[in-house]
Parts: sequence; C-alpha cells; structure tokens
Amino acid sequence: MDPLSDVLSLLKPRSYVAGGFAVDGDMAIQWPKHQGIKCYAILSGQCWLSVESVPDPVLLTAGDCFLLPRGLPFSLSTDLSLTPVDFATILATRKSGGTAFNNEVGDRYIVGGHFVLTGSHADILLKSLPPIVHIRKESDKAAMRWSLERMKEELRDPQPGGALITQQLAYMMIVQALRLHLADGARGGVGWLFALADKQMSAAITYMHDDPGHPWTLQKLAERVGMSRSIFALRFKETVGDTPMEYLTRWRMLLAGDRLKNSDDSISAIALSLGYESESAFGKAFKRVMGCSPRQHNRESRPAPPPSTASEANYDDQSELAPVG
Repeated sequence: MDPLSDVLSLLKPRSYVAGGFAVDGDMAIQWPKHQGIKCYAILSGQCWLSVESVPDPVLLTAGDCFLLPRGLPFSLSTDLSLTPVDFATILATRKSGGTAFNNEVGDRYIVGGHFVLTGSHADILLKSLPPIVHIRKESDKAAMRWSLERMKEELRDPQPGGALITQQLAYMMIVQALRLHLADGARGGVGWLFALADKQMSAAITYMHDDPGHPWTLQKLAERVGMSRSIFALRFKETVGDTPMEYLTRWRMLLAGDRLKNSDDSISAIALSLGYESESAFGKAFKRVMGCSPRQHNRESRPAPPPSTASEANYDDQSELAPVG
C-alpha cells in the first residue's frame, strides 16, 4: 500500500454515524468538542463555519467539503450575528416534533460522517492537519461529487444495506479530502503528510513502509532517492520533523503494536521481521517509542467500547446526522 493508506489502515477509523440533515431558515448551531474526525459536505445552500481558536470564519457554499480533525468545538450559522444554539437543544426540538430539521431538502442540506480513530497513536495523522481542511476548488469538488450524490441517494431512498454504504461513502470522503488537501497547498508544513507532497521525501517514506524490516541506513535511503546523505538528512528533518531513522523506528513500533494487538505472532517473531536481531533491542526501542514494554502493550491493549456504551456517543454519534428523507 501507499503511505497514506498504510497509516489510515493502522489508525482503523470506525464510523460513529454517517448521514445527513436539512435545515430551513436562519440558523446558528453549536457542536461541542469531539473525538476523532468529522467530515461534512454542503449539498445545497451556504453557511458559515466557525471553529474554536481559528480567528476567521469560513464561508461554505454548495459542493464544499470540510474535515475537522482536531476535535475542536465548532458552529454552523447563516448569520454570524446570531447566537449559536447548542445542538442538544436543536435535537430536543426535533424529537418533540419541531421543525428545526426537515424530511425534505431545505435551504441547506448537509451530509457527512463522524469517525473515531481506534488505532494506536492517532496523533500521527491528526497533528499533521490544520484545524479545518476545506475543499473548495471547483476541480476538487468535482472529484468529490460522485460520493456526495451517491450518499444523498442512499439517504433519500433507503435500501437494504444502505447504512453500511453510507458509512463507507463517508470514509471515502475523508480519504479523498486528505488526497485533495495534499495536492492543493499541503506544502510548507511539517509532518509526514506534508512530506508526501515532496516527490523525493515521499519516495523515501514509501521505501520504509514497503520494507520496514530492511536494514535501512541514512546512506541507503539517500541513494535510493538520488540525494547526497547530508542534503537528504536535512530535507527529511525539515519536512517530516523527525530524522529518517527516527521516522523508521516509530513506523516499525506502530506496526509492532498493531501486530501485538491483532495477531498471535510472538514478540521474537515480530522483532525479527522488523529488522531487530534480538528481542532485547526490540523491547528497548518499543518502550522508548510506545511508552511501555511489548508485553505490557499486548496485555493492556483492549478494543475500544462501542459508542452505545458512552453517554457522549448516545448524544452525538447516534443522532447528529440522522438520515432524512
């Protein structure tokens, strides 16, 4: 797989809910802090997006897609002078028979999904992203259009298996949005995601991901990407934020942590497959990166509880994007 697919597969995004809602008239709705990534698209109408700690609101128009990867509180409003109402209040109005949300397309129609990242060290992705990833170029919106229209049809005309299709479409929207963000302006930042926009740095990361157990050295990687050892080391550090060997070690340990949790492979077998000649050397590297020994990680790793067991999930995840129509 490519590096972006590698990381997303390790993080194992799990959808809390995916769907859509329609809103008529003026509105200003506030959502609280959330875990994971929220991904939305505006199918019709327009509104303002305001995110805590981001100084300027963002105008969203039909076809725009946006990701909120850092979990910050946010609001959507038609008029910035309006005082936002908490989503719980809006939800209560809807459940009591109010008309805040409609069963037909209103002035604004919004679809999307909310994903929690169940894999270890989710910040490997999230810290590389800005508070808002906004997809607004016409060419980029055209690339998203198929997923959006398909999701709209699944919501308007529910069929057997529609909930799963809608969830997968929302997941596709996240991957596609990250792709487009990478292709459009994801240069100049620091982190592995930004490095994927650099041909030579991306190649180096791909080599490490394709064969993590290979005895890579700084010299070998520099030769593979056609750079001198010193310039490669400097460019990688400036772009990724880690040295090549630091990145390689961290990637190996993330792979090891996933295998300890999800396979029956022994610690010695995992160590050998990742290029460590002794279990002791592997254990020291694992503890340095992951904060615990391989045996502790194996013993303490437990699947995250389903959303229905948490009060926040009952409020936010099951109801926020309830399918309409």
